[in-house]
Order: sequence, then structure tokens, then C-alpha cells
Amino acid sequence: MWIGACMSSIGTWMQIVAQGWLIYRLSHSAFLLALDQFLAGIPIFLFSLIGGVVADRTERRKILLVSQYIQMASAATLTILVALGLTHVWPILCLSFVSGFAQAFGGPAYQALIPTLVDRDDMPNAIALNSIQFNLAVTVGPALAGITLARLGEKWCFGLNALSFLAPVISLSIISARYLPEKSGESMFKSLKQGIHFIWRQGAMVALIILAFAMTFLSMPMRTYIPVFVKDIFHRGPETYGNLLSLMGVGSIVGSLGVASLGNISKKGRFALSMLMLLGAGIAGFSLSKFLPVSYAMLLLVGASMMAVFATVTSLVQLSVTNEMRGRVMSVYNFAFRGGMPIGNLVSGWLVPAYTAPVVLGVNGFLLILVALYFLLMQRRVAAL
Repeated sequence: MWIGACMSSIGTWMQIVAQGWLIYRLSHSAFLLALDQFLAGIPIFLFSLIGGVVADRTERRKILLVSQYIQMASAATLTILVALGLTHVWPILCLSFVSGFAQAFGGPAYQALIPTLVDRDDMPNAIALNSIQFNLAVTVGPALAGITLARLGEKWCFGLNALSFLAPVISLSIISARYLPEKSGESMFKSLKQGIHFIWRQGAMVALIILAFAMTFLSMPMRTYIPVFVKDIFHRGPETYGNLLSLMGVGSIVGSLGVASLGNISKKGRFALSMLMLLGAGIAGFSLSKFLPVSYAMLLLVGASMMAVFATVTSLVQLSVTNEMRGRVMSVYNFAFRGGMPIGNLVSGWLVPAYTAPVVLGVNGFLLILVALYFLLMQRRVAAL
């Protein structure tokens, strides 16, 4: 399962790099870069709550398989379009929406499946180590994409991504873990309402979900606008773009290994908020940098702190929920965490043309520090965990 997910993630990151580069090359529009990320993320924002209910009512492995097939078909379609020279922005944007729709159902099912594979005491380590495969892909995928883009073109990145989905499909077909839900006569709306009530009764979980939304809303636009920094500030090409994303991935692996090595530590909330402040400082530093070595260092810091916050907050949510409610609770968490991405990108896409990418990202970094201080000093439900 781990190897299959890693292979798929590498292919996905190759496509993300190539797709961002292709859109900016075709349009030279910062807004369309943000719109692409918005369309990829908005289905998750809109449908992941329903996806969580489905994950609690259906065998999760089957949901994941369908999700993988849809994403594979989207990548294959994009490969064909680019190979035939039909390189227009709008078909690319439409396929981003289709892939996001598949992830809206696959994401809650995947997050709900992980705890069934490990013991409760090993949950923080499992989440952190699972993050390593994602961030190994963030390191390897952009580097491979940069080389492939420079030498072979975008279509090879898209084609390799389509092939990479074979690995998780094979893994899901052979794993023995099964979730067999009890039959329920409740409506989907009532099941969703139960999940929301469960979260509302635990005030700390509400705070964690708000924190997750704020983190992705303010931090994810930085990754979206790296092509703008590469072309307009550093005046470099796709290899530099791949290198920047790879270094961010290296930092993420360091952050994941750090959290995994700490194990089931006490005061996880304070640790997460401290890392959130470092994340804000790294984004602000990157936005101000005019020199590549400094930018490299800032991206290492951003990657490490971002993954430390993500792994810690996710483990806190997972440890607070029962298995029969896990799909619904994780869908609400996914709704907030993933929903912050498209909304943050849409807002930044509106602001960047007026105020420039460095200014907008610098403000975002400063706001992240303020959010961390608020939860650390004033609203202390997270800090108390």
C-alpha cells in the first residue's frame, strides 16, 4: 500500500509541476494559475462531507479504487490532448475539476482506512510515516518533472502520471484490510448531521478544524506562485522550478521524520502552534528573498514546518474519534483542510495582479504567525492538547 501510494504521488507531483508550467507558459496569467488550483480543490470543499458519509457506509477500499481509476483517466486524457497539440487552458482546468471530484471521495476513504491498519498507540507515527511517502513524492516528483519538462515536454509528465496509478490499483487489489459497515436506514443528511454534532460536542476538535483551514488558506498559495518567482524574479526555467519544489519536499521529509521520531509526545497542540509560527516566518522570508540560496533555505523551513503542523494536527483529530464516526469526522477535517486551498488560491489570484506575489505571500506569512499566537495565547483549546 505504501509503495503504491508513493508511486502515485510521484506521478501526481510530476503532473502538478508540468501543469502549472504549461498554464503559465500558455497564458502568462497568475490568475489562471490560481484558478487551476481552485478548480482542483473546490470539489473537495463541496463534496468531501458527502464523501465522508459514503466512507462510513461503503467498503472503503472500493471507493479508493474508483477514485484512482477516474484520476488515471483524467491524466491519460490530458496526455492525449497535449500530444495532439490541443494545448488550450480550459480543457486543462476542466480535467483538474474532474480529478478533484474523485479526490473528494477518495480522500476521506483513505484517511479512514489508515487507522484500521495500525494500533491506536502507533497512530502519530503511522500518520507521520505515511506523510513521508507523500513528501518523498514531493521531493522526487518535481525533480523528475523538471528534467522531463526540459528534455521531453509536458506530455511525458502527464503520461507517466497516468501510468503511476497502476501501482495503487494493484496495491488496493491485494490488501486484506476490509471495513464492513453496518447497514443503516438513516438518510445521508442525518448521518452527516451526526458527524457534525460529534465534532461540535468536542470544542477542541472545532478549533483544530478552524486551524487546519487557516493553515492551508494562508500557506498553499505560496506553492501556486513559485512559477511566478522562477520566471519573473529569478529569470530561470523549469529545472529551477523543479529544484525549488524538491527542496520543499526535502524539508517536508525532515519534518515528517522529526514528528515520527518524537512518537506519542505530550503537548502536541503547543508543538503544532510553534511549527505554525515557523511556517509563517518561512513563507515571509521566501517572499522577501531575491537570491536563490536564501529561497532554497526558506523552502526547506517551509516544508519541514508545514509537515510537522499537518502530521500533528491530523493525529490529534484521529485520536479523538471513534471508528464508526471516522469517515464523517475526517471528511469535515478534509473539508476544512483541503477547502482552504482553493479559497486561498482564489483570493490570492485576485490580489496578486494588484499587489504582486511577493507582497501577498509576505502578508500571508505574517497572518499565519498571528493565527498561531491567537491559538497559543488567547483561544487555548489547541494549546492545551
